[in-house]
Amino acid sequence: MPGVLMIAIVDDDESAREAAVDLVKALGFRASGFGSAASFLESEDLSRMDCLIADVRMPGMSGLDLHLTLAGSGVAIPTILMTAYPDEYARRQALVVGVKRYIRKPLEPEELLSCIRAAVGHAAASGNGDPQPS
Repeated sequence: MPGVLMIAIVDDDESAREAAVDLVKALGFRASGFGSAASFLESEDLSRMDCLIADVRMPGMSGLDLHLTLAGSGVAIPTILMTAYPDEYARRQALVVGVKRYIRKPLEPEELLSCIRAAVGHAAASGNGDPQPS
């Protein structure tokens, strides 16, 4: 599906990850889920990702640490962090270091679509012609 953005979902919680992948697909994008930051970093698909959505709290490497690791290695993937434990200080800190959006779980379709569009910053973020959530 050329022209449709590929979104990576990184979350150690399998049910949350699967729900996020399903939601991203329902919004008209391609999506691939990863259970850890390490599995994402080792993926052959890394270079094909247009946007990263990562959980803030994960064992091993956090979503913020994943973003910093990617940025430090010269891999610029627009990043959205998601959390079930919102913290204003952490949100501000993440935005200062280049995270595009910081959103609360559970993910709301309209908010997520808006965040993806803002993160990638171009019309391709419409997925399949500006889909509406079902």
